[in-house]
Amino acid sequence: MELKAFIRDIPDFPQPGILFRDITPLLADKAALAAAIEALAEPFRKDGVEAVAAVEARGFIFGSAVARALGVGFVPIRKQGKLPWRTAQLSYDLEYGQDTIEVHRDAIRPGMRVLMIDDLLATGGTMVAACKLMETLEAKIVGLTFLVELTALAGRDRLGTYRIHSVIQY
Repeated sequence: MELKAFIRDIPDFPQPGILFRDITPLLADKAALAAAIEALAEPFRKDGVEAVAAVEARGFIFGSAVARALGVGFVPIRKQGKLPWRTAQLSYDLEYGQDTIEVHRDAIRPGMRVLMIDDLLATGGTMVAACKLMETLEAKIVGLTFLVELTALAGRDRLGTYRIHSVIQY
């Protein structure tokens, strides 16, 4: 199935000069959604993944579905102040300012094999932070999987030696 056909281009959103890649038509089509979930999971089926982790919000859409497809649990990584239990935190720089993400400390066991997922790889900053956060809890990052990669933004270059899979590239 040609999944790119289900992604709508929206020019000048959220600001002039930006071409937004809208995945909501893909999400609305049951066959496209199923194909996307399978395409995200397939390269990692034989890698002993023990959990899938994703950063809110759009990463959650695919993260729990891929976890289900792989028969493992899902670990939510959230913005600061959103999780009710003991957390590990990591602050990171954004283009204009800083953000902090956190995860429950008991969600990851040392040595746990974790697949990281997000809907989009752009500059890579959030995923770099998410991987560092998982590694502070001694997770073993099996790989990173993305539905869409914006190759011109070179996010892959910031992610070092991690195994990276993207389903659709622009």
